[in-house]
Amino acid sequence: MPRKARIDAPGALHHIIVRGIDRTAIFRDDTDYETFLLRLGSLLTESSTSCLAWALMGNHAHLLLRTGRVPISTLMRRLLTGYAQQFNRRHRRHGVLFQNRYKSILCEQEPYLLALVRYIHLNPLRAGIVEDIAALRSYPRCGHSALLGEVPRSWQDAEYILRLFDSRRRQARQAYERFVAEGVAQGRRPELVGGGLIRSAGGWAAIKALRGDAGPVMGDERILGGGEFVQAVLEQAQEQFEKKTLARMKGLDLETLIERVAENLGLAAAGLQSACKQRAAVRGRAIVCALAIDDLGISGRELSRRLKLSPSAVSKLAHRGRKDPRTETLAKALFGTQA
Repeated sequence: MPRKARIDAPGALHHIIVRGIDRTAIFRDDTDYETFLLRLGSLLTESSTSCLAWALMGNHAHLLLRTGRVPISTLMRRLLTGYAQQFNRRHRRHGVLFQNRYKSILCEQEPYLLALVRYIHLNPLRAGIVEDIAALRSYPRCGHSALLGEVPRSWQDAEYILRLFDSRRRQARQAYERFVAEGVAQGRRPELVGGGLIRSAGGWAAIKALRGDAGPVMGDERILGGGEFVQAVLEQAQEQFEKKTLARMKGLDLETLIERVAENLGLAAAGLQSACKQRAAVRGRAIVCALAIDDLGISGRELSRRLKLSPSAVSKLAHRGRKDPRTETLAKALFGTQA
């Protein structure tokens, strides 16, 4: 059975689990841990991705991320590929380091956000890596210590989580610590790592068919949330699939898109594929990037190669293009829908 596409959108909350292949250790020493965290922190800052919780566990890692300027898949590819290369060089190792694709679960913020933060940060205690909840306070390989101010991590969005407990930092940290301690007795919570709902064999179509049905709402292993949340997410994913399929049926490709954008803006198509820094040309490239990624389904990496731009430049241009009102107008004209 082909694997399902990842689901993502700006602001989406993801519980990500990365495992070593055949349970291989992905962290062998302190340098490995710090290398991973330095790379993670740099990528999070560069992409404006929010990290709300994390734990590094020897042969696997947990991350709770909110999508920023670039898709989570792009961030994770850069993180894991770069780290694996450094790991293999350091340890004179060859071959694959990580098991298959990392697991990514799109999560509904309420009521799962704080439950996930607690679950992820209690991992070292459940695994016996730290002796008790007091020792977890200063444990440096988990975001719990950052939330309590013991081991600050500038790239971790500790303030967002603390504000959910209290507007005053000291009281917020005390309330958060009590909340985490209360979770120790809950033990392992498999529903937080397996999608939380029954897998839908029929996918989006099956969920659509359940409208008005009094029976149980089916879910999707890629999503953690209530039935309405699951349905809304899958409908959005299906809409994106249909837009890309329609574009292919119409014979729209990147070259055609560039020509249409250039024509609409009164520019030469060649100017949108050059390093020209004139405002109109930059605007045109931004619109091209947004429509190519969102409606044609061209990856940022492929687009950077074909437009001779860096991946970060493509990401920034696409973000800018999505805010341009001309993008929506062109999307309607080309694809019969909104951008």
